[in-house]
Amino acid sequence: MNIFEAVLLGIIQGLTEFLPISSTGHLTLTGKLMGLISTEHPEHWTAFIAVIQLGTLLAVLIYFWRDIVLIVKDFFADNLFKRKKFSEQTFNSKLGWYIIIGTIPVVIVGLGFKDAIEGAFTKNLSVIAGSLIVLGIILGGAEKVGEFTKDLKGLTWLSALLIGIAQCFALIPGSSRSGTTITMALFLGYKRETAARFSFLLSIPAVFGSGLLEFYESLKFIDFSASVNLIVATAAAAISGYLTIGFLLRFLRTNTTYVFVFYRIILGIAILLLIYYGLIIP
Repeated sequence: MNIFEAVLLGIIQGLTEFLPISSTGHLTLTGKLMGLISTEHPEHWTAFIAVIQLGTLLAVLIYFWRDIVLIVKDFFADNLFKRKKFSEQTFNSKLGWYIIIGTIPVVIVGLGFKDAIEGAFTKNLSVIAGSLIVLGIILGGAEKVGEFTKDLKGLTWLSALLIGIAQCFALIPGSSRSGTTITMALFLGYKRETAARFSFLLSIPAVFGSGLLEFYESLKFIDFSASVNLIVATAAAAISGYLTIGFLLRFLRTNTTYVFVFYRIILGIAILLLIYYGLIIP
């Protein structure tokens, strides 16, 4: 891998981590087209992805740092220093609880199916193509029936739990973590921007936990002789991720998600055609 390839992969990671179009799908497709994924040692590719994911984690932490500080401060104030009933807690403290509730399902499922998630299944382009198409159609359905009336203050523990359960489906390659959570939030009647904002806040513990675990377990497979490429790719992921968060939140204030629906379906069909004609190995 050269510097150009590292920058390209970092940019793709940053863009697709937060847009509802699947970072795993895009990175796997790009890696296979560029001949960077070794069939003999796929763990090296998994290790590379684990490292550059930390760049997108940094992006969301920087973008929402004010929100994070307020949530943590109020949560500890209302639950440890001066305990209050949940109904009497501040909005930020309640939001902290909702993030915890929404994170529980993916922790349980992620740990329970850890071996399958890290296996060849996650790099299968046929699975990725199918997920792109199916979840794209479901997102289109959410756009069709969604009411788009609720904001973050209308969040409930049940909504947080359902969105958290939807996040579990992101463990299927090609689904997209932001895509599954935004889709569920739209079905529940939340505004598009609100759906994206809660999706990004909900991603923090999930990406932090899984990212650090994958990074630790991948240390033995990381090629530190190519550390410059790793640093460059991670930095590119952080910068592009930060810009993408801001773009999507602004975009969803006045636009629908149909552009992502059509993109997912077209890309999924294109991948299936490439596989069918033998132009790429699944």
